[in-house]
Amino acid sequence: MDKKIKLSVEDVSKTFRVRGGQYSEDHLLPVLRHISFNVHEGEIVSLIGESGCGKTTLLRIVQGLIKLDAGTIRVDNNVVSGPGRDRGFVFQQATLLPWRSARANVEFGLELQGLPRQQRSERAQQLLKLVGLDRAGEQFPHQLSGGMQQRIGLARALAIDPAILLMDEPFSALDAQTREVLQLELLRIQAETKKTTLFVTHDLDEAIYLSNRVIVLGARPGRIKKIIDIPFTHPRPEITELRGDMRFQHIRAEMWDLIRSSSTAKA
Repeated sequence: MDKKIKLSVEDVSKTFRVRGGQYSEDHLLPVLRHISFNVHEGEIVSLIGESGCGKTTLLRIVQGLIKLDAGTIRVDNNVVSGPGRDRGFVFQQATLLPWRSARANVEFGLELQGLPRQQRSERAQQLLKLVGLDRAGEQFPHQLSGGMQQRIGLARALAIDPAILLMDEPFSALDAQTREVLQLELLRIQAETKKTTLFVTHDLDEAIYLSNRVIVLGARPGRIKKIIDIPFTHPRPEITELRGDMRFQHIRAEMWDLIRSSSTAKA
């Protein structure tokens, strides 16, 4: 039986009006053109492409933070018209509230929903345990490492129990070792929660390692060049082991060729 479609992106296009800079007059900057794909329940799907191809713009359109010019976004077949509780967002930086403890940061969305204090506390503690920080609940952001802050950001996004988890290069600012640890942690958490995830990254290896499918976008205006199925089953070994698989190397080479050919065509 086919899995349920959780996220549907239907013929989405976006153009920005840009002012000032090197131009004497306002001009139009096309960012996305005719983007269509589905994400099925429980999948991790990654968006990849060169800088400026519209990956983050598309993610923010799905979140409801940016209005699209054409097309439709649906979550559980409901049309997205703005931000909603059915989508949780994890930013490049953790963006934690510095005056709140780790637990209080995780509770923030639940607080806005009006959940009683005791239920908020219990839910936050469950999620802190899920991300491996159950003993760090009373610490403040400045007392946490970058990797720990990102785990808190992930727990905060999961707290509202969203249908879709949207992640915008959440590990890009971390050192290589911490990044690989958190990639493993994300796969573990996803296996436990079964959260459908749309993940933006510049890192080819990361996209292959984490994903069920990878969507390669061409240079601006972003269009889908290819959707690549990733053949590796779960649970996956550490990325250093998977890199030695010839299939991994072939997929990486194909993705790189698609991105490079798009950039060359644009030039």
